[in-house]
Amino acid sequence: MKIAESIKKLSTESAFKVFQRSVELEKSGKKIIHLSLGQPDFATPSNIVEAAKKALDSGYHGYTPSNGLIQLRNAVSKDALRRYNVDVDPENILIVPGGKPIIFFSILIFGDKNSEIIYPDPGFPIYKSVIDYTGAKSVPLILDEQDNFEINVDKMISLFNDKTRLIIINNPNNPTGAFMKKEKMDKIAEALEKFPNIAILSDEIYSRLIFDNQEMPSMLQYPNLKDRLIVLDGWSKTFCMTGWRLGWGIWPKSIISFANKLAVNDHSCADAVSQIAGIEALKGDQEEVKKILKEFEERRNLIFEKLNSFKNVECFKPGGAFYAFPNISKSNMTGDEFATEALETYGVALVSGSSFGNSAKNFVRFSFANSKDNILKAMEILSKMVN
Repeated sequence: MKIAESIKKLSTESAFKVFQRSVELEKSGKKIIHLSLGQPDFATPSNIVEAAKKALDSGYHGYTPSNGLIQLRNAVSKDALRRYNVDVDPENILIVPGGKPIIFFSILIFGDKNSEIIYPDPGFPIYKSVIDYTGAKSVPLILDEQDNFEINVDKMISLFNDKTRLIIINNPNNPTGAFMKKEKMDKIAEALEKFPNIAILSDEIYSRLIFDNQEMPSMLQYPNLKDRLIVLDGWSKTFCMTGWRLGWGIWPKSIISFANKLAVNDHSCADAVSQIAGIEALKGDQEEVKKILKEFEERRNLIFEKLNSFKNVECFKPGGAFYAFPNISKSNMTGDEFATEALETYGVALVSGSSFGNSAKNFVRFSFANSKDNILKAMEILSKMVN
């Protein structure tokens, strides 16, 4: 049996490998504090769950249109208008099972052996995995700690050439928690306007998880980029719906048909009941969501303070998402060694920075999607390792 060479280029997410190993250790009797997965520890808000139950009782058991229920696409459109004051045609919205299909489809549409695609490093590992799979050249845009892991515009421009088809921007960023404010996004958009042949994938999956009373600047707010802009967002992170598998992409009119064809060939449609729940998430009561955001901000403050109290650890303050990304080079360990030691010896599950790119070998990712009590326990345990 001979398999395609391209399939060998796919990689995976180390966070799931760490989680799998954590489960194995737990089965053997070892207690583990999970700070690895990017999965909120809160239950899905009750009004969303009730909407799903009603959908099941009402007979939402079959296929939906491949691009999603029109009621849900209308809700996404109204959400964009409410949050960003931008009109989005519901026909340019594609509802998918989670955010990853938007990443996959975007890269498949633009990636081939004659093209280059720019992605953030450190960044979500699936970007590079899929780029490599298509045969395109994966070009890392290094996000430096000295720049607070924000995009350096001059560095970005220096990577552009005639083969550049797509650039991926992720704000707030996974794994660093970096959040680029409007002033920085203005500069990025201004620079991109000068390169009209380059498409943009703006991964905004953490768009509602912004701290310090800051406002999210969406790439949707730059009309001159509209005809080559894909925006990814969804329900998993903010609404604690990771297992519901529901996300959306806003596409240029010129390529939405290609994305929809990929959806038909890949998964037919997103789950009907999840789509009904998604409508309630966007249109229903937001009080539980506000409480969740407040709790995440308190956890951010806690983990930032504790990590910087370690003499061999330096961590900048995350502005969004639910990750801290400390530099542990003074511990005389690499990120791989640090994460392995933390899990195998001390029972704290983390993800090595190298999982997110070659530029991050001296970093580790802490997810603060866990209780403050567990974060405090983990910090107390790890203090024995680093101090």
